[in-house]
Amino acid sequence: MKRIEVVAAIIRKKSEVFATQRGYGDWKDWWEFPGGKMEPGETPEEALTREIREELSADINVDEFLCTVEYDYPKFHLTMHCFLCSLLTEAMHLNEHEAARWLRKDELESVGWLPADRVVIEKLKLKSEE
Repeated sequence: MKRIEVVAAIIRKKSEVFATQRGYGDWKDWWEFPGGKMEPGETPEEALTREIREELSADINVDEFLCTVEYDYPKFHLTMHCFLCSLLTEAMHLNEHEAARWLRKDELESVGWLPADRVVIEKLKLKSEE
């Protein structure tokens, strides 16, 4: 089975997290945390900073490692390294996604998350209870 390694940014602002809706591919219209594939020689943090700049024209601070999700999709195995992040600038532009929303904890279930991202949602709920 094909293996894909990616990074994801859980961008937080006050008590909200940033969610993006995919605008392309097999999983079009599903919601996810922004990020993308790591390039050879990049650390996860470097890849995440680059991906967010490409996808959202935004600069972030990678604050804290949250988890690594291993998930088998029908066509590939995903390894997703997830980090809690904060914006260094408020301005963002959707370069690849069709929509985005800031979600409070009680709104996390209001969008259709990709299966691997659902695992992250559960970890976020647990972390907020700590």
